[in-house]
Amino acid sequence: MSSIHDFEALSIDGRPVSLAQFKGKPLLIVNTASACGFTPQFGGLEKLHQTYAGRGLVVLGFPCNQFGSQDPGSNEEIASFCQLNYGVSFPMMEKIDVNGAQAHPLYQWLTAEAPGLLGSKAVKWNFTKFLVGKDGRVIKRYAPQDAPEKLAADIEAALA
Repeated sequence: MSSIHDFEALSIDGRPVSLAQFKGKPLLIVNTASACGFTPQFGGLEKLHQTYAGRGLVVLGFPCNQFGSQDPGSNEEIASFCQLNYGVSFPMMEKIDVNGAQAHPLYQWLTAEAPGLLGSKAVKWNFTKFLVGKDGRVIKRYAPQDAPEKLAADIEAALA
């Protein structure tokens, strides 16, 4: 796999989504959780979506229950939580693993393309973010504590 456009995932309601449909658009990919200290970042992610979607940015949320079991609900419960509590209108995908033998192939690729601190490939916690350029290549990896609004300059550059 040479770009994000080579991957497919399932939407939170189980429909296949080819990431090839996002060619020419930057993506912000985030592993999310509904019961995490960083969960309020859904609000900031939604604000990025509202601000930049018209210019091409696509925010994709991937729920994950691998960190402190902080997203134990079903896909339906997660979708409802995100909509009711944060007004999430960006695409949410099916719950996945981001680390280990069962990690989604997309996350295996993302972590290989943009290793974390000291070259670590593993995702360390919920709300790790990956900014992907219009060409489907990873631009940058952000730590969970990096607030969505702090990504605006990099998103602006990716949209240019």
